[in-house]
Amino acid sequence: METTAFDSAGVRCHAWHFRAADDRLAGPAGRPAVVMAHGFAGTKDSGLESFARHLAAAGAEVLAFDYRGFGASEGAPRQVISPAGQLADYRAALDAATRLPDVDPNRLVLWGVSMAGGTVLEAAAGRDDIAAVIALTPLVSGAAVERPAPLPAGAVPAAEPGWHRAGTTARLLLTAARDRWAAAAGRARITLPAVGEPGELALLTLPGATADYASIAGPTWRNEVAASIALDAIRSAPLRAAAEVRCPVLVQIADYDRYAPPSAAVKAAARARARVRHYPCDHFDVYPGKSRHELIREHQGRFLSQVLAPAASSAAR
Repeated sequence: METTAFDSAGVRCHAWHFRAADDRLAGPAGRPAVVMAHGFAGTKDSGLESFARHLAAAGAEVLAFDYRGFGASEGAPRQVISPAGQLADYRAALDAATRLPDVDPNRLVLWGVSMAGGTVLEAAAGRDDIAAVIALTPLVSGAAVERPAPLPAGAVPAAEPGWHRAGTTARLLLTAARDRWAAAAGRARITLPAVGEPGELALLTLPGATADYASIAGPTWRNEVAASIALDAIRSAPLRAAAEVRCPVLVQIADYDRYAPPSAAVKAAARARARVRHYPCDHFDVYPGKSRHELIREHQGRFLSQVLAPAASSAAR
């Protein structure tokens, strides 16, 4: 693994470059490059390295990066989640990937988990230089919980059915509005914990959310985000972009996902004409050390081998 950086809107974004283990996916113009980004408030040191190393072992160059204002990347104010800004960062990362040594600029792969699983659909929409997309437990609808995920057999429903009770939701949206006003006035941003316990004023308050995030948190992760994302997320709808994706897509769905509605992910997969893999687990069970991680990595590597091997690429053309 090598550290590198690229520019996005005048800000230096920090990235890791994992070199391809061999040339099995190489074509006449070079090897494919996978660009990776994390989800809601995530940083690349929070569980992405294992995925990246597996894809590099499969023969792809891999670039994993932090969004502006997060992790090791520069940018101020810090901890501001902007769907439009993160999409711009992702596109800048794609441009940076084309400048890596021995990369075929027309064989880019977009990889995203959770919120970034929706971002990659938007970033790929309408482009002909994208060779494949991997969307892992994607959040593709701004309506955080369209429909509760089905419970495993024998599971007991949580006392708090959604992300927030009505009173907490009202406080959250008021704080988000205050943060937006602060940003417009050039004042200090108003932040909230990204995750908290049920009843706390935080963005995610499902039972166990704090422990879930702590289980993957890397050294640069902070439990803090600008409150305005509570309003911005309502308007964000990567689901609309899915039908405009022109390349092979793998959508990996956690059937008991409490954070990214599986029903919305199924709709996105259908619109993108994607290959779909289902796993009987929750959102965070896909990460290193968790129950489904190895199988999910295996499926991602197999997908790349199937759609990016030189013979497969020639047949697709």
